[in-house]
Amino acid sequence: MPTNQHSSWLRTWVAHWEHPHGVHHDPERGREVYQRSTMGALLDGVYDDDATVAEILTHGDFGLGTFNRLDGEMVILDGVCYHLHANGGVNRANGEDRTPFAAVTWFQPDHAFDVEGPTDRNGLTAAIDDKIDSANLIYAIRITGRFSAIHTRTVTKQDPPYVGMSEATKNQRETVLNDTHGVMAGFRMPDYEQGITVAGYHLHYLNDDHSRGGHVLDFMTARARVEISMRSDLHLSLPTTAQFRQAHLDRADIDADVSRVEGG
Repeated sequence: MPTNQHSSWLRTWVAHWEHPHGVHHDPERGREVYQRSTMGALLDGVYDDDATVAEILTHGDFGLGTFNRLDGEMVILDGVCYHLHANGGVNRANGEDRTPFAAVTWFQPDHAFDVEGPTDRNGLTAAIDDKIDSANLIYAIRITGRFSAIHTRTVTKQDPPYVGMSEATKNQRETVLNDTHGVMAGFRMPDYEQGITVAGYHLHYLNDDHSRGGHVLDFMTARARVEISMRSDLHLSLPTTAQFRQAHLDRADIDADVSRVEGG
């Protein structure tokens, strides 16, 4: 094994190792985002996988994703996985629940700053862009505070045979939450990762009483605390299911498709 590959593997092993009391992690040395499957696979209608929530949570305590059959949105905060349903309900996911796409990390902020006064999505993401070291790295983003309005969507559970995600999201549930307090969690990914993941900002929201939330389309903050955690390693775990093996993942229109389904 080449030296640089061995060093990367060793850092990841030391950062996340199994001991009698569960998974141990060293947030100062764990610089990895673990991702199951790809955004391109979701676009092609690959909505089922064998990866469980319990397995995903061994790789991180913070992140987002969806559930098998594209059944709603996933947000992971402080090691708890929440299932946000299209009917507006929220529950704590079971460890046996399965996911066709999820991205997680062990969250430990490197930088933080406060936002006072009304700030829209463009203004806040521009402020984050001013704080980061390089647009070529990965950043986990946690935004906690009061929002005068958040526009969210929640995808609706699909039945096979599956249509592509552009078609599936035509029936998504959209909601505007007014004067709400909670957490937006997600990632800022480099532009060159488009199709592997969602380039730019991908955020999910959960309010403080864990009763409402969804994929964030737009927002206006009233007051917020922004925490940023830089990541340099991406661990991509691909499904081996027949559905994934047969998917058409080399899409010429990937930017337009991702923008359409993500609300960019």
